[in-house]
Amino acid sequence: MSRRRRPERRKINPDHRYNDLVVAKFMNYLMYGGKRSIAERHLYGAFDTIKEKTGQEGIDIFRTALNNVKPSLEVKSRRIGGATYQVPVEVRPDRRQMLAMNWIIGYARARSEHTFAERLAAELMLAAKNDGPSIKKREDTHRMADANKAFAHCRW
Repeated sequence: MSRRRRPERRKINPDHRYNDLVVAKFMNYLMYGGKRSIAERHLYGAFDTIKEKTGQEGIDIFRTALNNVKPSLEVKSRRIGGATYQVPVEVRPDRRQMLAMNWIIGYARARSEHTFAERLAAELMLAAKNDGPSIKKREDTHRMADANKAFAHCRW
């Protein structure tokens, strides 16, 4: 790792349907082996399924779900003396978004619907209603941070 300077962040292009950077970033996390067209098909298919089932735009449900899943606190291990403490820290905005996306995609992949677009649509709709496993993951993360509040003074 270079000590001279931080590497510059790569600029990503917005997706072509909604012209949105967050959707493009989500598509990047969704991709396997550089297969963008397949990731696009899954994501846009999920948005279309959401529109059919709820009558609302898929992009709006997506944004609501992402904002609901984003954690504000997490714990990090900090070794002091011989003991390791779980220290609660605030989550940076870019990491907050990354965690939310990874949780939604991970729990969508674990679902049992027929196609991945249906799985992703179901997970996004649950998260938009503040329900489902990705919301539970955020609550568990917050609960862990709350339980270790006593070690907040060990923050660095």
